[in-house]
Amino acid sequence: MRIRRPAALVLGLVAVAVPVAGCRTSPSVAAYVGDEQVTVAELRSAVDDRLADPAIAEAAGGGGADYTRQVLTLLVRERVYAAAAEQYDVEVTDTELGAFITQALGGQDEESLYAQAAGQGYSREDVRESARQQLLRRELGQATGEGDALSEAALRARYEEARAGLEQAEVGYFVVPDQAAADAAVAELTAAPASYPAVAARFPGQNSLPQVESTPVSEVSGPLAQGITAAAPGTGFTTTVPGVDGVVVVFVATRTTPTFEEARPDIESQAANGVEEAGAAVVGEVQDELSVTVNPRYGTLEDDVVQEADGGVVQLLDEAGTEAGTEAGAPAPATGEG
Repeated sequence: MRIRRPAALVLGLVAVAVPVAGCRTSPSVAAYVGDEQVTVAELRSAVDDRLADPAIAEAAGGGGADYTRQVLTLLVRERVYAAAAEQYDVEVTDTELGAFITQALGGQDEESLYAQAAGQGYSREDVRESARQQLLRRELGQATGEGDALSEAALRARYEEARAGLEQAEVGYFVVPDQAAADAAVAELTAAPASYPAVAARFPGQNSLPQVESTPVSEVSGPLAQGITAAAPGTGFTTTVPGVDGVVVVFVATRTTPTFEEARPDIESQAANGVEEAGAAVVGEVQDELSVTVNPRYGTLEDDVVQEADGGVVQLLDEAGTEAGTEAGAPAPATGEG
């Protein structure tokens, strides 16, 4: 179990599919989302605001049609989530959002998250909106009754189910020439567990650990797995490994299992993922009710992303509403409602 880290938040910017329906186009509208519109002026302003950040401008190659489509994708998704939140009467406060981002960062610097996002062409506001949408999915999931997964009783039950897999062991190993040396090393370590660094230092090599290292017991595999799983803290065992000359001495210094409170953040995160999936289904239902249409000048909406139209490079609009950057094969403008 892992708490989501900055990359997860950034990648969350391209997460949920939005269907396309209807035939509505106007030179001044970039996209329709139900009764809402993303106007060309709004889209242009959103692009310009982001490109004012030098890091974003560099990542976006100075802008252009591809980046305009990226921003339009975000604006469409924001309206879809706003419609879902309004329909189910849920919201995420700025306080809740800040606490969620802090927890997701796990002690890492928040500015590093925003710098990482800028390197992918996303603004600080884009990251925060993505996190808000993640929390909205949880709220929407709970609104449909899936929130019981986050109750105290459900979390404790999940902990008991996962408890065996949460055990950690501090393990060290090194290779000695023969069985006699191996037996002597195990006896020495069992008598004085703190002596492991000194004992291991006598047998350096690429198959030796100079210090014991913590590892999840459930993730141990290969020839050492059975022995480590069975060993008590402060004991060791010997074994041979194909391809390794000599005898391997393995020492298990400690075995620990996190308490419920220690494991709670990860347990809660896993449970929240299930609730978010239910919330995503709710968003999908709301999306189905909305007639989402992208002006063909900007491309088509496929798999939640505004893509370049199959006919070639799409035509964007300049400030006067005239064609800019057109190429042969680009779709002709449509006016009025279709």
